[in-house]
Amino acid sequence: MELDAFDASLGQWPQLAFHCTGLLLGNGASRAVWRNFAYDSLFERAQKVRNKPLGQTDLALFKSMATENFEQVLSALNTTTRVNAALAISASAPLNRYYAIKEALIHAMRSAHIPFRLLPAATSQSIADHLREYATVYSSNYDLLLSWAMEQSPDGFDDLFDVDQGFDVRRTRSTATRVLHLHGGLHLIRQADGTTRKRNAVGSALLDGFAINQPGEVPLFVNEGRREDKLRAIRQSDYLSWCHGQLASHQGPLCLFGHSLGEQDRYLLEAIAQAGVTQLAVSVFPLSDAWVASQKHYFTRLFPGLELHFFDATSHPLGAPNFNVPVPKPLVKRKR
Repeated sequence: MELDAFDASLGQWPQLAFHCTGLLLGNGASRAVWRNFAYDSLFERAQKVRNKPLGQTDLALFKSMATENFEQVLSALNTTTRVNAALAISASAPLNRYYAIKEALIHAMRSAHIPFRLLPAATSQSIADHLREYATVYSSNYDLLLSWAMEQSPDGFDDLFDVDQGFDVRRTRSTATRVLHLHGGLHLIRQADGTTRKRNAVGSALLDGFAINQPGEVPLFVNEGRREDKLRAIRQSDYLSWCHGQLASHQGPLCLFGHSLGEQDRYLLEAIAQAGVTQLAVSVFPLSDAWVASQKHYFTRLFPGLELHFFDATSHPLGAPNFNVPVPKPLVKRKR
C-alpha cells in the first residue's frame, strides 16, 4: 500500500480488541521515562565522555575486530590476558586496555542512565503492575528500569536466574511473568566460562557498581551496532541465544511498544515471523499526522498479512506523559 493510503488515526490502548500475551519493549519505552536514553550510540558516547574516553589504541581494537560492541572486545581482551599468562607472556598491555575500555564504558553508561534517586517509586510500581499482565516480556533495552521495577514489586515475576546457580531455565513457573532481556542488561554478567549470572546488588548500587566485577567477567549487553555484531554476540551467549529462541516461538498476540525495528534489529522481525504471530499491537507516538501515517505505512510493509492494530503510545500505561522524569540541568559553578 502507498503512503497516502494511511491516515493519522490511532486507537487507544484500553480499547484494544484482543489481549496480548507478550510485550516487546524498545528504546522508546525507556525514553518515555528518561529522555537521556535517546543516545544514538554508546560507542560514540564513550569517545566523548569527559572522564577517560576511549583512546586511539582502544578504537584500533574495535576496528580490528570490526565491531562496536563492548562485550566482544572486553571478552577478547580477557581471553588474551589468560592465554598470555599461561604462556608466561607479559599480559600488561591487554590488561591495561581492558581496564581502559571498561572505564570508558562505565562513564558513558552513567552519563546516559537515570540515577536511582530520581526514579519515583510510584513509576517503578506502575511499570511492574503493567508487566504482570503478560505471560512474557521481551526487552531489547539494557538499562535498569525493569530491574528496579521488579525490585520494587517482585511478586509474580521470574527472570530465570538463581542467586547461586545463575541462569536456569528450569526456574520457569507457568503462573509467573517471564522477563527476558534480548540484548542482556547492566545487571547481567558473562562469566569466564561463558555462562551468565545476575548481579546481586540492588537500588542505586546496581548502577553505581556497574562493570565492577571479578576478573574474567564482563557486562553482558549488546550495545548499538550493526546487525552482524548483535547476532554474533547473541550466538555466543547461552542466555541471549535462549531468549532469542523464546521470541521465535512466542504464542499469541504480541504488543510492540517503543520499538522501531530498524535494520540493525531485523533479526527480531525475523523471530516474530518465525513465531507465526498473527495479531500485533503497535504503539505510535503521535508526533504529527505525517509521522503517524508514515509509521503505519512502515510497519504494514514490515508485517505483510498480519492483523495490525496501531494505538496511541501515550494511552498505554508505559507511555503515560506523567512517567517522564525531568533531566536536571547541570550545575554551573560561578566564577569568583
